[in-house]
Amino acid sequence: MRRQNANRNPDVKPDMTRALPSLDLLRGFEAAARQLSFTKAATELFLTQSAVSRQVQALEEQLGVALFERHHREIRLTDAGHELYRASAEALRLLTDTAARIRDKSAARTVTVTCTIGFASLWLVPRLMDFRAQHPEVDIRFNANNKILDLDRERIEVAVRYCPAKLAPAGAVKLFGEEVFPVCSPELLERPGKPLVVPADLRHHVLLHHAHADKGWPTGSWSVWLETMGLHGLQSAGSLEFNQYDQIVHAALDGQGVALGIGPLVQRHIGQGRLVAPFEQRFASPRGYYLVTARFAVERPEVRDFTAWVAATAQREAGDQ
Repeated sequence: MRRQNANRNPDVKPDMTRALPSLDLLRGFEAAARQLSFTKAATELFLTQSAVSRQVQALEEQLGVALFERHHREIRLTDAGHELYRASAEALRLLTDTAARIRDKSAARTVTVTCTIGFASLWLVPRLMDFRAQHPEVDIRFNANNKILDLDRERIEVAVRYCPAKLAPAGAVKLFGEEVFPVCSPELLERPGKPLVVPADLRHHVLLHHAHADKGWPTGSWSVWLETMGLHGLQSAGSLEFNQYDQIVHAALDGQGVALGIGPLVQRHIGQGRLVAPFEQRFASPRGYYLVTARFAVERPEVRDFTAWVAATAQREAGDQ
């Protein structure tokens, strides 16, 4: 019969406070072991030589073993001392590094933002230099994602939600609505034999499509736009399809075709003359962009600074149009 060991009862947990020597004793021992001198260890720790000696003696009494061989002008580690030194040096290094990382994180002013890939690329990132000039001490981290992320679970401070008004989260601040209209590079207007004066002229040009427009973004669908204009069945000169909206805009900037522009996301390029809107017709969408702050972050100064800047920038640009 196998003999039961009473000390291995799984319901009994070891008393770690009795098994582990105090940190002060370990720090005194580690310094003395590294320096092989109680005097040098005392100088490093801003203690007296006798205080370090008493710490080592107390540690030896707790462990029941000698850690140093004491000679007239030197001390040497015993085998047990070598073993404890290796373990204590590594443990103290790990504690020091971890405490430094935690301290650095708490001192840093960081705001993590989630938004659609298109909004990040076309609206937020190009304007971010202005915020950084005003608040150079605040670091911004992006989690650009077309999926809606849970702010509390992901520990994300700020979100810009792209959604219909009825689906905007409680307390969200509307930045701007969505207005859709064709845009293209100015060079397309100058191509001989390919006019672009009225919507029917789109038959001469390549149309830039969003892969999921008909299902997830009907106002951004060329088929919907053409049908609204009474041009159902219009055959364009070709088509290019992309799965991200910023890719569509970059293709339009390169003169590769005509895109359906979202007002706030293409307005900067229009203002710079890199894109033009060849027709006057514009259609409002029920969707918009809404600024949301996570509940756990509403009182943080850097978060308030960032959200105030985003809202003010959107309001100012809306007034300039």
